[in-house]
Amino acid sequence: MREPNPAAGRVALITGASSGVGRATAVSLSRVCEVVHLVGRDAVRLGQTAAAATKFSKVIEWSIDLIVEDNLEPLVRQLEESHGRLDILVHSAGVFIQNPLEQAKIQDLDHQYTANVRAPYLLTQRLLPLLAAAQGQVVFINSSAAVTAKRPEIGQYAASKHALKAIADSLREEVNSKGIRVLTVYLGRTATPMQEAIHKLEGRAYTPETLLQPDDIATMVVQALMLPRTAEVTDISIRPMRRM
Repeated sequence: MREPNPAAGRVALITGASSGVGRATAVSLSRVCEVVHLVGRDAVRLGQTAAAATKFSKVIEWSIDLIVEDNLEPLVRQLEESHGRLDILVHSAGVFIQNPLEQAKIQDLDHQYTANVRAPYLLTQRLLPLLAAAQGQVVFINSSAAVTAKRPEIGQYAASKHALKAIADSLREEVNSKGIRVLTVYLGRTATPMQEAIHKLEGRAYTPETLLQPDDIATMVVQALMLPRTAEVTDISIRPMRRM
């Protein structure tokens, strides 16, 4: 007798899928989902992610900026009409701007709030009915800066990540009775294009082999998502093994 396919009917959506952790998670999820929606701003790099993921599942690309609220409507509508459910929502998109408070621009604070807090908040809000229909799961890829901000020049960024943590923690309590699981992952320094830019800004040599790897994160996330429904992992902190 043929074994049932555990991926059958399972639908996932990953933001920030153009590169880094978002890309690695998207490819890993394509192995356990029937349909994977990829969201990112860079159409070329998003296509590269799609090329890797399409080997395992049906892939739909969304080259859009989630900061623009009107961009959510066609995405949500297609999910409603094509699937009527959403099993997995992974928030991996975000921006980072570093400056001492004395020099920081208020526009940079507004931009980080819009990208790191408002956009995932709105997208989650719009997709909650579909997540409830599937008793789905939400993953917020956050930062260690959401746990402690004891580093100079990251006040704005850390504030946005603290806010994202608060949203996830409150949402978890709201949707538990609907069978929706909510996981936050707090990352240490990870070998991504964003981290390379941060090292350059700080005047430090970039040695990606000493950092967390995107595939490390993706493996951990997928394993947590595949746990039996008797368990819910709420928070995971992960850092590079080699301390600098």
